[in-house]
Amino acid sequence: MSSIVDTLLSGQLLFAALVTGSLYALVALGLNLVYGTLRMLNVAHGDVVMLGAYGAYWAFSVGGISPIVAAPAVAALGALAGLAVHRGLVRRLFATAGAGSTRLEGNSLLLFFGLSIILQNAAALAFTPNARGLAYWTEVYHLGNVAMTGNRIAALVIAGATCIAVAALLGRSLLGLSMRAVIEKREAATIVGIDVDRVQAISFALGFATAALAGALVSMLEQISPFTGFPFTIAAFIVIILGGLGNLFAGLGAALLLGALETYGVALTSANMRSVLLYGAFVAALLLFPKGLFARRARAA
Repeated sequence: MSSIVDTLLSGQLLFAALVTGSLYALVALGLNLVYGTLRMLNVAHGDVVMLGAYGAYWAFSVGGISPIVAAPAVAALGALAGLAVHRGLVRRLFATAGAGSTRLEGNSLLLFFGLSIILQNAAALAFTPNARGLAYWTEVYHLGNVAMTGNRIAALVIAGATCIAVAALLGRSLLGLSMRAVIEKREAATIVGIDVDRVQAISFALGFATAALAGALVSMLEQISPFTGFPFTIAAFIVIILGGLGNLFAGLGAALLLGALETYGVALTSANMRSVLLYGAFVAALLLFPKGLFARRARAA
């Protein structure tokens, strides 16, 4: 019993949970923006994380460029890819299915599932299916009894700062208010003169940029392969289900909750249980909190 208590009170595990949760928050933030403004299920979102990780990996391996230095360029390329997908695929899907159509979500699911398969197999063909990793800023720093590597500190700071910056953008800027208006009531936003297509394009670019940035950070922490992205897609869906679809701020808290669940769960069981915990949380979230954990609490209050 005492060992369990010691585990739960471990500062080392708390730090690990914060790092994992911040990365999940960054990934889920982009997915939530895309779903909130377009009502499209982007199941290829984790594959953008994978491509961002490969971008940072090759920048370091070939050019000797730090993943942290490469991260802004990787995010910018992700934004351009998001704009390309929006212009080349999403607009055509809206034209055929129609905005607000009941077919839109189903068609988008098929579209992005196909895109996910293409990206995974293209990456496997280009980079081989073998896992790759890099060693960067592995020096250990101590804060009391907590040992922290430099790359994990950097990942926590960059992911956390990006989430805060996007939250500030959504809460205080005119663009952010337009995004929130489209998320809450697309038809009403159109009536009051908001350029919905422009907002959706920016949301897509921002969503892909944050996912690619998360991938650059992940490349410093774990090995990557063409199939690295799928668990991040699942984690992002868990976060937006717990936080509520389209609820960007509640998603940040849900991501930290999921990071804690995974980190402490693995510590109390074994590393082999990571996938079980992740997919178990996904099923539980669907069954117990279909409208979001925080929405459920609000009704009960």
